[in-house]
Amino acid sequence: MKWRLTGRYLLSIVLVVILVVISNIILLIGLAIVQTTLDVPIFQSNEISTEIFTRKFQNQITTSNNQVIITEKGKKELVDNKAWIQILDENGKEIYGYMTPKGVKKKYTPVESINLFKYKEANVFSTVFASEKIINDKHYSYFIGFNDPNINKTVFSYDSRHIVHIFKVGSLILLTLDGAIALLIGYLFSRKLTLPINKLIDRIKGLANKEYNEVLKPNGIYKDVIYNVNNLSHQLKANEIERKKLDKLKEEWIGNISHDIKTPLASIQGYAELMKDPEYQFSQEELREYAEIIERKSLYIKDVIEDLNLSTRLKNKDLSLNKKTINIVALLRNIIIDMLNDTKYSNRDIEFQYENENINMDIDDILLRRAINNLIYNAIVHNDENVKIIVSVEKIDKRTHIKIHDNGKGIKKEEIERIFERYYRGTNTGESHKGSGLGMAIAHDIILAHGGEIKVNSLVGHGTTIDIFL
Repeated sequence: MKWRLTGRYLLSIVLVVILVVISNIILLIGLAIVQTTLDVPIFQSNEISTEIFTRKFQNQITTSNNQVIITEKGKKELVDNKAWIQILDENGKEIYGYMTPKGVKKKYTPVESINLFKYKEANVFSTVFASEKIINDKHYSYFIGFNDPNINKTVFSYDSRHIVHIFKVGSLILLTLDGAIALLIGYLFSRKLTLPINKLIDRIKGLANKEYNEVLKPNGIYKDVIYNVNNLSHQLKANEIERKKLDKLKEEWIGNISHDIKTPLASIQGYAELMKDPEYQFSQEELREYAEIIERKSLYIKDVIEDLNLSTRLKNKDLSLNKKTINIVALLRNIIIDMLNDTKYSNRDIEFQYENENINMDIDDILLRRAINNLIYNAIVHNDENVKIIVSVEKIDKRTHIKIHDNGKGIKKEEIERIFERYYRGTNTGESHKGSGLGMAIAHDIILAHGGEIKVNSLVGHGTTIDIFL
């Protein structure tokens, strides 16, 4: 996998370099053809070249009194270009000269004329160009020499077949060398670039195998990617720890629920077996007592099963709310009255406070009653019998604020963060009040299902306040 990734990167670099080289060669050939055919100055500046200057200078050659001369403009151009001119007749003899240096011959044989044009004149240290002027059917040759040391020319001959062969061989050598250089550079860069990728691949494989402890050093061009992979590793590790805690809680919860269900089931089974035994004769009072116990235990089991079902449906958002307009003040008052009418809680100090007699809301009154019941019940079972519980309700702007406050034992900070978790039971719960462990989670999910918000504030030794906003 690692070498395959490096190989692909190398191949891509080599192909890119080869394509660039071929494109450059084709472009240069095309530009050369354009310049040759259209006479467009692509590879040189727009300034007139010395050869063109020499050819066009014939326009400055004229006659006066049957004498061949150059115009004043021509003289100025020669001075500006640091050049001199020598005009020859058809026999190669000088008939006019301007600014000619010492050592220039006055008469040339045809071979000498050719050599002067082809090669730099050693005696005058000038680069000479030649052209022709026809005046009155007479052919006059002229040389223009440039004294500028930057102006040079080279005359060479070549065989086109040899040039083609050189081009083929040179192109092959160029492509080979460029490919080798690209391969070397590509290998070095690919090692530099793919090494962190390989580390990332190994790290991701490790995450898949639940190896969360290794941390990569974020640097290079993949710094952000490595940082996010490390962050993902931390999150997965935290989630794994939390999952293990949850699994442990589930196991403990299942054990507790199994025990809590087995106990009333054992009572139900025991009393049922006792009642059906023909050897025993029970009075009507005893039968009613046993039936009451069986009913109470059955209701307890029913409540646990309902909690399980409701919690699952709330968690999976598979519960539709049956909303209708309800006076929330009346609902809370009835909840408190019903709880105080229960013989188990008739001696509890529960106070209800409100300012407006009517606060109407669109709610599912059955579910909201269940949530408030759970929250008040939680305040009861986690505190002593003398605890005071205050339930209040008020309208703040467009929201309804329900507060449940007690002056009891309070909740530890680490427990507050988990109070709404499923299967969690606080450490203050007494043995006689063990329930499903889902009451607070159910209350929390019901409030959220109504689009509300629930907050818990507590201080150990000073009590707990639960704020509900609907």
